[in-house]
Amino acid sequence: MSGPMNIFDISGRAMSANLTRLNTTASNLANARTVYSNEEDAFRSLKPVFQTAYDRAGVATVDVAEVVQSDMKPVKKHDPHNPLANEQGYVWEAGVDEAAELVDMLETARHYQNNVQVMQTAKSLILETIRMAK
Repeated sequence: MSGPMNIFDISGRAMSANLTRLNTTASNLANARTVYSNEEDAFRSLKPVFQTAYDRAGVATVDVAEVVQSDMKPVKKHDPHNPLANEQGYVWEAGVDEAAELVDMLETARHYQNNVQVMQTAKSLILETIRMAK
């Protein structure tokens, strides 16, 4: 990071990271319960990896380092009537824990809203300071 960060930079970057987290959660939920003809092709949930980012003064915020695939294994199900079933009648359901994804979505929404509130408070304080200076 090049220069010093202000409150809007810090909250904005946190909001951006949380937006990435929310997008991966939406992708995971959209792919939940989809079936595949083999285990290798089956969808596995995605997770963003966050890292702390510092400016020259040591002020910290968050960045998304990467988005990785989870270790959750697809679920093998016997469904011989499914057109994707293999010769033994099995399909593989996407490796997504829907309950955990919903919890993640709620937590992410709260973090995002907290940063919106930080920005609103900073804006109010700046406007009040300007008003007092007049």
